[in-house]
Amino acid sequence: MLRGRCIHRPPSNTAFRKDVIYMNNKWESYVRRVVPYTPGEQPQESGVIKLNTNENPYPPAPGVRRILDDFDCGRMRLYPTPDAAVLVNAIAETYGVKPSQVFVGVGSDDVIAMAFMTFFGSDKPVLFPDITYSFYDVWADVYRIPYETKSLREDFTINPDDYKCENGGIIFPNPNAPTGVLESVDMIEDIVRANPDSVVIIDEAYIDFGGESCLPLVEKYENLLVVQTFSKSRSMAGMRIGFAIGSEKLIKYMNDVKFSVNSYTMNTVTQLCGAEAVRDKAYFEETVGRIVSERERSKKRLAELGFTFTDSKSNFIFAKPERKTAQYVFEELKKRRIYVRFWNKPVISDYLRITVGTPEEMDALFAALEEIINE
Repeated sequence: MLRGRCIHRPPSNTAFRKDVIYMNNKWESYVRRVVPYTPGEQPQESGVIKLNTNENPYPPAPGVRRILDDFDCGRMRLYPTPDAAVLVNAIAETYGVKPSQVFVGVGSDDVIAMAFMTFFGSDKPVLFPDITYSFYDVWADVYRIPYETKSLREDFTINPDDYKCENGGIIFPNPNAPTGVLESVDMIEDIVRANPDSVVIIDEAYIDFGGESCLPLVEKYENLLVVQTFSKSRSMAGMRIGFAIGSEKLIKYMNDVKFSVNSYTMNTVTQLCGAEAVRDKAYFEETVGRIVSERERSKKRLAELGFTFTDSKSNFIFAKPERKTAQYVFEELKKRRIYVRFWNKPVISDYLRITVGTPEEMDALFAALEEIINE
């Protein structure tokens, strides 16, 4: 898996002797080289319809703006509180757990990376699906963790029997990414129950858009860690807030590792804004409801255009065009300044992942798709 290589060379007009600089590159043999995660494109020009990174099309809760307007910039000279107590306490109150059961990080990516570092120290392979969030194998490579992928069924669901074997840990998203397929809490409990000797991590980045969380199971199983994020349902991708809830023992182990690496990971403004956002239940439910409603409308429109798709329970639709290839549609949409996600990978290369935007954005997408498909 160690395929990436990047060597920074001096500009061509340098006065340094190249034979001296490059005569010995033995240090490269010690470089930890991995194939990095490839994020969705981030176009910066105006007038783009961006439906490729599963961002929320609506602004954060109104209280976030008030925090930003009233914040005393003099506080920026001070370190943030390392335990992020204001945010941890707000999350604990919202989800009905103890503060000692909550871990926060700079986005759920940071939280999961810390969990990999903390819990996946065995020489046994960590298990996750072959079609899933493509950061998992990157973290495994970075931390030198052995892993094994398990094939999804033809309908993109998980076969729980694949996870009832010796392993060094288990992780998968629910709903899955990029498919949007939701697994039942009963199925997840079946896997957790079958693996008392390893930590099971459920990545619930999209759970708020129509799924049942397995958070209640953390009171029953000491080895279950549930990870969520503010990036999707709480419209705060730009502030990078993620959190995990689990047993007090799991969270203590994670904090021990975090405070050994970097105690001050989340800035003061983010802590305050995150606490304000998680407290505003009414606004959260309103915006999530709007996205779910638009998702269901979009499914009907895509079906009319000849697309097939999974029954997504997330804020995106994993759709397959029937009359054109997915890559062709992807490229034609880009020409029209509409961005969706395409992977040129086995099994999923026939699909596009389309983030649910505002009704106006989705109508523009449908108009473009109709034009492309009928060319």
